[in-house]
Amino acid sequence: MLRHNEIKKGKNIIIGQDPYEVISHSHIVKGRGKSVVQTKIRNMRTGGVLQKTFHPGESVKEAELEKTKAVFAYSNRGKYVFHEENNPSSRFELTEEKVGEKKIYLKEKTPVTAVIFQKEVISIELPVKMILKVEEAPPGVKGNRAEGGEKTVELETGAKINVPLFVKEGDYVELNTESGEYVRRVSHN
Repeated sequence: MLRHNEIKKGKNIIIGQDPYEVISHSHIVKGRGKSVVQTKIRNMRTGGVLQKTFHPGESVKEAELEKTKAVFAYSNRGKYVFHEENNPSSRFELTEEKVGEKKIYLKEKTPVTAVIFQKEVISIELPVKMILKVEEAPPGVKGNRAEGGEKTVELETGAKINVPLFVKEGDYVELNTESGEYVRRVSHN
């Protein structure tokens, strides 16, 4: 059981019968020294997001999740199809709501981690860092050299990120999937 002050971003908790992932949390101190924890949580089965406040003395059960390696195969009409890492015939699919914002980083053969709750695949986790090809990049505009300068490019998956001016079309960039930010340009064989 997690006490109210142990509920933090990244924790998985059970409310009712469903597992929820804590997306964000903040401690708020109310009058007379009482603190509450305001959270934004995502239902891992439905993808729905809601806000919930936890008060002193409240506790919630931590969700017991299993994880296994999987690979993204393809998407079709709002369904995302994956298969077990070493068994392409063992497939499962998730709805667009369950995949959520992670869909903008998925391309064929992307390795993922399948999250399993009570023998049902309910979500996926992406690698923290991924390498993707830049498909469209506007030319860099020279300007104030005192600051780095950025431009927005489109990656092969359709995701748009800000990168330094020297990144051009055809380059490969490493990005952080948790923050959606550019990490570095990489050479790709």
